[in-house]
Amino acid sequence: MTVIGITGPTGSGKTTALKVLKKRGFEIIDCDRLYDGLLESDEQLRESLCRTFGEIFLPDGKLDRKALAARVFDSKAELDKLNAIVFPVVYNAVAEKIAKSTQKGIAIDAINLIECRLRQLCDMTIAITADPTVRLRRIMARDQIDEARAKARIAAQKPDKFYRKNCNFFLENRAGSAVEFERLMEDFMDNILFMEE
Repeated sequence: MTVIGITGPTGSGKTTALKVLKKRGFEIIDCDRLYDGLLESDEQLRESLCRTFGEIFLPDGKLDRKALAARVFDSKAELDKLNAIVFPVVYNAVAEKIAKSTQKGIAIDAINLIECRLRQLCDMTIAITADPTVRLRRIMARDQIDEARAKARIAAQKPDKFYRKNCNFFLENRAGSAVEFERLMEDFMDNILFMEE
């Protein structure tokens, strides 16, 4: 089994890259979706979050994301506390999924792949980035947010040099469309999987 970690800043084209891997028979582990599931099912995680940040769950049991964001995104110390709680839980859940998988390959989709130590579970890691102005347009269209909020998201993420330093492969998405980038990703995967054989 081949385990590939896919990371990079939001709006760079990771979804298109993952589509290519899915067509090739890879199981996709979406860490954002996995985390959402853990917030509902993992009582220890919920208790740890409440001990550290107070009552941040709504009456219906769902995480009050706005309340938590207000606590952590203005304070590196608070964000570090959140990551110290969440990252090990996500890491263990991903490791368990890999151990149980019967697919020929797994692609881990994680914006915090490096910080969460998930790259230790990977045979290779691929960072996908794109020009910030292109990402800005994509984020605004995809998430229906204004330019100021989209710029704030981009500013909060790691620079390209972080991904160049920490990933095996670095792919800048300069394609004019998702279809074009999908073709480029197909060629890229042909080359790196051939190198693995």
